[in-house]
Order: sequence, then C-alpha cells, then structure tokens
Amino acid sequence: MRIAIFTDTYTPEINGVAKTLQRLANYLERSKIEYKVFAPESKTTVPEVPHIQRFASLPFLLYPECRIALPNPVQMKQSLEEFKPSLIHIATPLNLGLYGLHYGKKHHIPVVASYHTHFDDYLKYYHVPFLQKWFWKYMFWFHRSVEKIYVPSQSTKEKLTNISFHDELEIWGRGIDHSYYTPIKKTDEIRRKYQIKQRKILLYVGRIAPEKEIDIALNTYETLPLHLRQDTHFLIVGDGPQLKLLSEHNNEQITFTGFLEGEELAKIYASSDLFLFPSSTETFGNVVLEAMASGLPVVGANAGGVQHLINHGENGFLCEARNVKGFSAYTALLLDDNDKRYRFANNARQFALTQSWDEIFSRLIRSYYDVVKRNVKRFSA
Repeated sequence: MRIAIFTDTYTPEINGVAKTLQRLANYLERSKIEYKVFAPESKTTVPEVPHIQRFASLPFLLYPECRIALPNPVQMKQSLEEFKPSLIHIATPLNLGLYGLHYGKKHHIPVVASYHTHFDDYLKYYHVPFLQKWFWKYMFWFHRSVEKIYVPSQSTKEKLTNISFHDELEIWGRGIDHSYYTPIKKTDEIRRKYQIKQRKILLYVGRIAPEKEIDIALNTYETLPLHLRQDTHFLIVGDGPQLKLLSEHNNEQITFTGFLEGEELAKIYASSDLFLFPSSTETFGNVVLEAMASGLPVVGANAGGVQHLINHGENGFLCEARNVKGFSAYTALLLDDNDKRYRFANNARQFALTQSWDEIFSRLIRSYYDVVKRNVKRFSA
C-alpha cells in the first residue's frame, strides 16, 4: 500500500493536526509502508525530506497555523504519477486537498479524509458567524465523494452524524508518548526560571486565542478563594493572537511563557499541580492527554473531545462550558485537597498509559486496507 497524504499544516508548525500527521508518517516509516506527504512550505526553514513535498503558501487568515498552499499542478501530477498511490488521505479541505480529491476521482484511487477542527465553532469567536452557512455548504460538497471520514472523538462523530455529514464516519483517536510526558520530569528548575514563590502551580497549555476561551481560565483563577489564589501561581503556555494583550497584566502570580515545546514543555507539565483547560471547541484535546500523562488532574469543559478524556470525579472534573463558577469551585477543590489531587493525578497517569499510538495507528492502517480492498472489488466487478 502506498499512501499520499495532503495537508495544509505539517511540522514544524505546532498544532494537533501537524503533530498527529508527523506521528502517522513516523509510524508508516517504521512499518515500511510507502507514503508521501504534500504540504505547504513552513514559515521557518526546514531541511528537505524525500517523503515530503512542499509548496509555496500563505497564512490562513483565521488560523495562521494552517497555511493556504499555492500548489503547482504539473509538479504534483508528476509526483503522483511516479509515486502511484493506492490510497489518498486528505487531512485539510483547502487547496492541496482539492488537488488530491481531483486526482483520486480522476484516476479511481480511493480517497479518505480526516476531520480535525470545528472551524464552524471558531467563526463566532472571530465575529463572523454568518459564514457558517457557507462553511458547511463547502464542507458537504468537498466530502461527498470520499470513501470514509476519520474523526478524533465520539462527540465529533455525533455532531457530524446529526447533520448527516457522511455515511461513513470512523473514530481515529489520539495517543500519547507516556515515556516523554511523565511525572519523573518534575524539577525545581521551572520554579527558579519563572520566579515562582507560591507552593502550587496551576497550568494552561494551548493557543492564546478567543476560541480556546482563555478568558474563562483567567476569570477562574481570579475568582479562587483568596488563600488559594495567594498560594497558587498560574502558568499560561502558548502563543496566539491574544498573547500580547493578555500578557500586559500586572499580576505577578500569572506568567505567560509564550510558545514552548520539547523538554521544557514536558518539564512544565510535570512540575505543575493542576491543569485547567476551559476550551469547549476541541475535537479531541491533545494537551489534556499530555497533562494526564505528566501526572496532572484536569479541570475541563464538559464539551467536545475533552469530555471523553476526563472521568469526572476520578482523574479530574468536567464543568459546564463557560461557567466560571463551576470551574473555580472544582479548581479550588483540587488545589485545597492534597490527598484528592494526588489520587486524581495517579488516575490521570494510569489512564494515559492505556492510550497507545501504535494501537491507534494499527487500527487506522487496517481501515485503510479495507477501503483499498473495497475499491479494488468495485472496479474489478
């Protein structure tokens, strides 16, 4: 089997889609399954890799982590004719995906797609909700001829099923490298670097943007009981359009670190006490699983993909979306009760240990094979 992957975001860009696709590529490499990735050029210089073909691109207005590629049809056609894919996987329905869809239909190559982001939910946060009608019109048109659509969580599947989006929706979950995100990376180095004097560290990791509802996280911290607020430092890790404005605060107990990755991020997770994640627009919630693997209980929104990761009252608490009172109450409960927090932390780690990337990708490959076999039968009948 030879798999052609079309995506408008890929490493070194940092987001859930790019990370997942890179892990998929690594798995295909280890499994000796041939693949080729068609992706936009990055805003940072990256070395050329034989399996990745990049194209000039521009940032996507509403979500700069995705880039609008300017593909060269002649070059792409030549690459695909040489590669001879047996399956095309479209991860994003923009320019590159359009070409992959066209090529697959023209040459009777089965095409699957994956749905990663609730862009329709994002539109209201950027004050353009009137675009939802056109967004869904385009999404229905784009996906009507694909064989199958992979979704990250049960809630995403239910959302798309309720609008009769496609007849074949299959859950393609996410895993975690629990040897990389681990409690053993806890270190006092984080306290020294960010001059943290308080005994407890509350953590948020994610995009600093309206759709992540970072305002709920800040309000949650500000409404904690005084004794807890005085004893807790709030670390906010990430970059995004709201970073400059929000970081101009005068609270010495709130630190915006900016974008972090790698070992430093893993150490921050492990060195914190509690993870706060109010976003209700997640299709999965990768950072929640990273936090759990690092031994952190999570207070999150009872919405989207996050609700499937948190077992309420066991490894964290689920709160009504945008309900600051609820977020504040559960955050205070776990900050104030060390025994409960430690028990939840252990449960969170144990849950993360069950989320294996290899098992998830193995299921995906079996699904790929089923699609290819079905296509062969169809055109040989």
